Amino acid sequence: MKEIRIHARAGQGAITTASLLGYAYFLKGMYPFAFPSFGAARMGAPMNAFVRVDSKPVRLRSQIYEPDYLLIVDHTLMRGFNCLSGLKDSGIVLINGKECSVQRPKCSAKQKILVVPANDIALKHIGRPLGNTAILGAFCAATGELTLDELIIAIKHRFDAKLQEANIKAAQEGFNYVRSANV
Repeated sequence: MKEIRIHARAGQGAITTASLLGYAYFLKGMYPFAFPSFGAARMGAPMNAFVRVDSKPVRLRSQIYEPDYLLIVDHTLMRGFNCLSGLKDSGIVLINGKECSVQRPKCSAKQKILVVPANDIALKHIGRPLGNTAILGAFCAATGELTLDELIIAIKHRFDAKLQEANIKAAQEGFNYVRSANV
């Protein structure tokens, strides 16, 4: 079973991110389970979303404490929270931010931390700083868990025609950003 934890603020698309990721895994023939966790919700409040995926039905319904992968949609959360808590030794972390503004957390030699300017990519293609599809494109390239085509089909399923093309371009650029970093 693979486990993915998403750190974001309410309103940044973490639930959509988990949903897209889950649907892309479903298209691959896997059994995903995607769900959010948040308290008294207000815009900007810290929250998490989770995705579990396996080749057989997922029955475990708890939060994810030892993720294989982390998606940090808002790098400022790392100032007040230990977002890397429980990350597996061979885990991969994708952080939305600019390399110059993100203080890289300490990690083991086997763990990978990638900083992706997903909000900048989203502004360029979508017109809003919602970098979730760019981060998901980067996830595909960094992990090899999903193909870009599987993600694109999930995006087409989720968004209407007006937003499809912009989100697909953002995902492709996120994918290419990580690929060009030779990860």
